[in-house]
Parts: sequence; C-alpha cells; structure tokens
Amino acid sequence: MGDYTIQISTKLIDQLARDDEKVKRKSRKPRPKKKTTVQQHEEPQDNALKEFPSEPKTISPAPAPAPVPAPGWPVQPPPMFLPVTPAPPPPPAAMPEVEAIRSILKESEAVLEKLEKQEAGASQELSKRAKELHDKEFKLPYQNPMPCTEERAGCLECYKSNAKDPLKCAEAVRRFEACALMAMKSATAKAD
Repeated sequence: MGDYTIQISTKLIDQLARDDEKVKRKSRKPRPKKKTTVQQHEEPQDNALKEFPSEPKTISPAPAPAPVPAPGWPVQPPPMFLPVTPAPPPPPAAMPEVEAIRSILKESEAVLEKLEKQEAGASQELSKRAKELHDKEFKLPYQNPMPCTEERAGCLECYKSNAKDPLKCAEAVRRFEACALMAMKSATAKAD
C-alpha cells in the first residue's frame, strides 16, 4: 500500500485547542428528491379493440401498473470484497542510459560484496597472526620457584600467634635461616 502523509494547519490546531468556541459550519439544505416515473409503452387506443371475425368480442382488463420503488436509499448490490494484493513494480524504463547505469550498479554491488568477503578473511588472518606473534614475544621465561616458602610462612604464622611473646618463635626462625643459607649456597654454586 502507499505511504500517506497528513498535514495539520495551525488554524486547525488552534480550533481544536479552544473547546468553548464551536466552528460554525454552513448547514446544507437537502435537495428534494425527484420522483422517478416508470414510462410504459402504450399502444394507440384504436388498435386496442380489434375485432377478429372468428373470435367473440372480449374486453381484456387493463394491465397492472409496474410497482414503484419505495422512497429512500436505492437498492444496491452487496459489496464485493477482493483480496489485497501489492501493487506491481513499475515497469523498467526503456532508456538505454538508465539500463547502462543499472548494469554498472549491479557490477559495483558484486565487487563490493567480493571486497567485503576479502576484508573479513584478511582481518581474521591478521588477528590470528597478531595473536601468534604476541604469544611468541611476550611469553614469560621460566621462573625458579621462590625457595623456603614453607619455612617463611611458618615463621610468619608463629609471629602472628605469639605477638606478645616472640621468643617462642626462635625455632621457626632458625629453620627459615638455615633454608635461606642453603638456597644462597646452591644459587652461587650454579652461577660458578
């Protein structure tokens, strides 16, 4: 179906905004309806009573007048409902310039689709290669575990639990110290 637009004037908006003032319309006077008369074909009077010698004389009654329709709305046939179908597309223009432009437009759209597919493939390839390069370049080297973590944690736990009497943690501190000395000796031995 078609697109429709409605334009509303400022005068109409002003009239609708003011409810107390009624818009004065000229009233239409109904036209008197003309009575339709049905004309009947009448034969001349002299031919009405023909005498035939072999038939007896009989007078036939006058034909009944045709019924006159009642005044009011005329009788109309019932409405016919048809399915709604969209309007057919406009016929293509027969001008050669327009056809040339349309063919070039179709070719351009095909090239655009091809380029979009290439771009999508290239962007996926680029992101894949960037990820591989990032993984190779920024890989953290192997780090040796920190030595004596258990002894250190034991020493800290002892100090927390014996905050008022830290001398009770002397044994935990000696173990941590011994472990640290051994780790330093092994690190210097590996370096030599």
